[in-house]
Amino acid sequence: MSKYLKATTAALVLMLAAHPALAEKFGLGREALPEEIAAWDLDVSPDGTGLPPGSGSVMDGEDLFIVQCAACHGDFAEGLGNWPPLAGGEGTLGDARPLKTAGSYWPHLSTLWDYINRSMPYGNAQSLAPDEVYAITAYILYSNFLVEDDFVLTRENFLEVEMPNADGFIEDDRLETEAHFWNTEPCMEDCKENVEITMRALVLDVTPVDEQEEAIMGEAPAVEAAEVVMTAAPDPALVAAGESAFRACQACHQVGDTAKNHVGPILNGIVGHPAAAIDGFGYSGAIRTAAEDGLVWTEENLAAFLKEPGKFIRGNRMTFAGVRKEEDINAIIAYLSTFQN
Repeated sequence: MSKYLKATTAALVLMLAAHPALAEKFGLGREALPEEIAAWDLDVSPDGTGLPPGSGSVMDGEDLFIVQCAACHGDFAEGLGNWPPLAGGEGTLGDARPLKTAGSYWPHLSTLWDYINRSMPYGNAQSLAPDEVYAITAYILYSNFLVEDDFVLTRENFLEVEMPNADGFIEDDRLETEAHFWNTEPCMEDCKENVEITMRALVLDVTPVDEQEEAIMGEAPAVEAAEVVMTAAPDPALVAAGESAFRACQACHQVGDTAKNHVGPILNGIVGHPAAAIDGFGYSGAIRTAAEDGLVWTEENLAAFLKEPGKFIRGNRMTFAGVRKEEDINAIIAYLSTFQN
């Protein structure tokens, strides 16, 4: 049976289930049984209606996420290639190219849970048990700094999770406020004297950066110049910890003798190095502007950037939300300092 025929048949079954009188009129099928309707009725409402019993911890969610989700969304929900990041974006909704995630945009936790439950993982939708969906949802919340690492999400505490943009939406009142527009005759010709293109669409990771894009994105804030600081050899234990913590960065950045520019530039020699100075990598306009203003990747500047990339250089294309723990930041910098150009 073709995909089109399957979809058409499914739609017909749903229509007849919702309108049994039609089934009787057309002589097709029978009234759907309650258990059959329940099998289709999977959606979860903002008030928690539709949630099944279950629970899942952040720690269990991390293991599940790596197996089920990381191939597309990265180990830390940072996104890979054109697959979207699921973490970060805080404070970007007013930008020309906002990053919309559970941590920045979605007002209801049910949106995240419901989508994972019905549509993920890609190519194997609805294969996750409720406890697994709770756990993966908890891990994504953790990746957005919304819960702690010991958090356990359940049906009972589901509505206690506060979404950052819960007040960012308004009720759709167009039926009352705009109905008068719909009662007029539509204009079918010569509706506007002059038609001109005033803007163009920008596609993340596809459209090359040019002067027009930079004009739309606006100027990045100036960053004070910093002196190159040469540090003593780092503690070997700290370097070892940094190698482990650097796994959060490996989806986009490479280091070592065989390193190549990837989604992000190679990071050999980055500590104490001027910004935007790696040959062959296409930096964003925001990074280039910061470099022109004298930005040098001192340990202090690197620490600030690793903690909050989007805040330190507004408009840069790095989608990673940031490193949560200060000790991990220090360890990553120590690890990076062992690689030279």
